[in-house]
Amino acid sequence: MNHILVVDDEPEIRQLLEEILREEGYGVSSTPSGVEALVLLRDATYDVMLLDVWLPDRDGLEVLNDLSTLEAENRPEVIVISGHATIETAVRATKLGAFDFLEKPLSLERTLIVIKNAIQAHRLRNENLEFKRQFALETTITGESVPAKALRQQIKLMAPTNGRVLIFGESGSGKELIARAIHAQSPRQDRVFIELNCAAIPEDFIESELFGYRNGAMPGGPAEKRGTFERANGGTLFLDEVADMSLKTQAKVLRALDEQSFVPVGATQPISVDTRVIAATNKNLEEEIAKGNFREDLFYRLNVIPFYVPPLRERKEDIPVLAKEFLRSFGREYGRPRIEIGEDALELLKQYHWPGNVRELKNVLERVIILHPQSNRIERRHLPMLVHRSATRKTDEFSTLQDAREAYEREYILRKIDECHGNMSRAAEALGLERSHLYRKMKALGVVVREQ
Repeated sequence: MNHILVVDDEPEIRQLLEEILREEGYGVSSTPSGVEALVLLRDATYDVMLLDVWLPDRDGLEVLNDLSTLEAENRPEVIVISGHATIETAVRATKLGAFDFLEKPLSLERTLIVIKNAIQAHRLRNENLEFKRQFALETTITGESVPAKALRQQIKLMAPTNGRVLIFGESGSGKELIARAIHAQSPRQDRVFIELNCAAIPEDFIESELFGYRNGAMPGGPAEKRGTFERANGGTLFLDEVADMSLKTQAKVLRALDEQSFVPVGATQPISVDTRVIAATNKNLEEEIAKGNFREDLFYRLNVIPFYVPPLRERKEDIPVLAKEFLRSFGREYGRPRIEIGEDALELLKQYHWPGNVRELKNVLERVIILHPQSNRIERRHLPMLVHRSATRKTDEFSTLQDAREAYEREYILRKIDECHGNMSRAAEALGLERSHLYRKMKALGVVVREQ
């Protein structure tokens, strides 16, 4: 239900508006006082406020101005009403942030339309605020390792410029996060950020995705389409996996970068844009150039500011921080209480080599949370066997046969416990051991798990 606050010193108008708005399904509060209105706004959230200009204790426009002290998400859309309207008053109200201005006597039909539009505007504004908050969370470079600190420093120095950026790094290492962080700290932060995965678009459609088309140039599609270069005008275009573009498409991207303009497919007139391009790749572009797969001139256009994102295995000291951050995020997403992680589990995560990098770490933790919905603490035994196996030393690293045998037994026991979801009786049965024998074996091998 949407809530409306009516602020007017005339009892008849308050009563009339309350009755009509309640009939329309709105929640309504009212007051004749500007001071009391501010108190109500600090105690509750309203979508719209109908605010009279002439109030007994304060000028209505002063009340409107005081709304700037409220948190953005708690500010209602304000519709100013007055029986003594002047153009000067209306202009001043608009400058102070009023959504609309209505003259008395009120037209109930117009009032209801304006309220409906104001509620829609309030919803869109709050969605935008939430989007910006989420975007800010998604642009944080987490970690206290030397590489993480170096990345934050490099972003701080380079983001305020308009220079093109080329990000190198393995799949899952966080190249998109770097691109978003650069955009979020740039002068374009309030403009759009558009991402295009060049590897995911078929060759026949990549040109229309980049530059759009006109006059029904693409059969089966709409009459026209704006491409990502045009949609990102004034903002940032992130070309992920740029090395996967064909040489033909690379030539057209090169021309667009040089001229800051392009001609959509099926059009005759060029479109000029001011788009900052950030590109990323998991390939060695110098090798791709030598093979004839990537244009050298495009490489130099994109590589104005190079970024290298280290793989997770090169900054393992960040794993505990990343893991706890992911668990907080998943806890909110899945409506779970605070989810903790044991030191033994963190140590095992640090031993794993993470070929899928940060993305793999995130996926592993989400999988654990989904598979163990009753546990609010992640233990070593909850982690998948892939992590356990990778953390076990290779055979040729053991000094004695006994060490190798014990390592294999530890891995085998942990795998069976994991398969039995921590049920020790079932695990003992699967291992062909008495439960008491299993506990003695675990103690001898240094295997510590906590039963669910």
